[in-house]
Amino acid sequence: MIENHWQLQDAKNKFSNLVDKAQHHGPQVVTKHGKDAVVVLSIDEYLKLIKPKTNLVKFFQTSPLAKEELSLTRSKETPRDIEL
Repeated sequence: MIENHWQLQDAKNKFSNLVDKAQHHGPQVVTKHGKDAVVVLSIDEYLKLIKPKTNLVKFFQTSPLAKEELSLTRSKETPRDIEL
C-alpha cells in the first residue's frame, strides 16, 4: 500500500484508520480493481474545495456586465385586467 493509497478491502476493514489518516495526514485514495476510485478527505479540506473563491458582491463587481446601464424604473401603468 502506497502511503495514502488503500485497496477497497483494506479501506473497508480499517475504515476508522482511514478516516483518522484523512483528518491528520491529508486526502486518502481508495482503489478498486487496481484503479483510483475515490478520495477520502477531512471536512476541513472538503470545505476549502467547495468554498467560493470570491463573494457575491465581488463577483458582480468584476462581471463583464458591471458597466452596463440598467433601467430600474417601474412602469406606472395600471395592471391588465384578468378574469378569475
